[in-house]
Amino acid sequence: MLLYHSLGEYEKIHFPLDKNSRIHCKFVTQTKAIHMSVAQHLSDILSRIQQSASQAGRSPSSVRLIAVSKTKPIELIQEALHAGHIDFGENRVQELREKHPILPQVHWHMIGSLQRNKVKYIAPFVHLIHSIDSERLLAEVNKQAAKHERIINCLLQLNISEEAVKSGFEEEEVEQLLRKIDEFPHIRIMGLMGMAAFVAEEEIIRQQFRRLRLASEQFQAIEHPRIEMKELSMGMSGDFEIAIEEGATLVRIGSAVFGRR
Repeated sequence: MLLYHSLGEYEKIHFPLDKNSRIHCKFVTQTKAIHMSVAQHLSDILSRIQQSASQAGRSPSSVRLIAVSKTKPIELIQEALHAGHIDFGENRVQELREKHPILPQVHWHMIGSLQRNKVKYIAPFVHLIHSIDSERLLAEVNKQAAKHERIINCLLQLNISEEAVKSGFEEEEVEQLLRKIDEFPHIRIMGLMGMAAFVAEEEIIRQQFRRLRLASEQFQAIEHPRIEMKELSMGMSGDFEIAIEEGATLVRIGSAVFGRR
């Protein structure tokens, strides 16, 4: 008998079905459908990013997607990778450690809260750390980077929403830290990261993203070979289009690419 997969494909199977065959049939239909949807969702979200950038008078190439792959299996990440995507974000060190050896070609971004005692596990390979929220954490990243003879790219996190539950610097603290960059020879500051409040009012979200952009413009006056201040990591699945309008260069999107958990 031919089994139709609802994806335009057939597979020959024989009755009666044993347990393994039933499992196989279920796996083939569900897994292929999920994989197809990831590739399509990725294409759709990239089109939306490009459209938002164009409408804001920006080059579409000025905005990059960080596909947030936390809790997602390797197979789904591979689907996006095979579709040409290379930048993926994780918010847990343990998960990042497990995925990197399997997909070492990926540019792995650490986007979640990072504890100092776990920096050593990602220091050998992390592409960009988005969530530097204290001088002590930056010092630890510098220490671990030195052990691997690396300069690690980092973003400084501003608490643009001013919510107590969110960590991050104030603008004055960022400026003070940037002027001490020579104390961290294995760090390159690439820009800023921020998370807007989870509110329905679009204008509040816009003002918070604008605050991050204005801070970045202010800090560009500080000249140093390891301060580039060219990246703005802001915007997620629900607000990335506003973030792009306000200058985001990196948008962190998970559910719109991989689907909800």
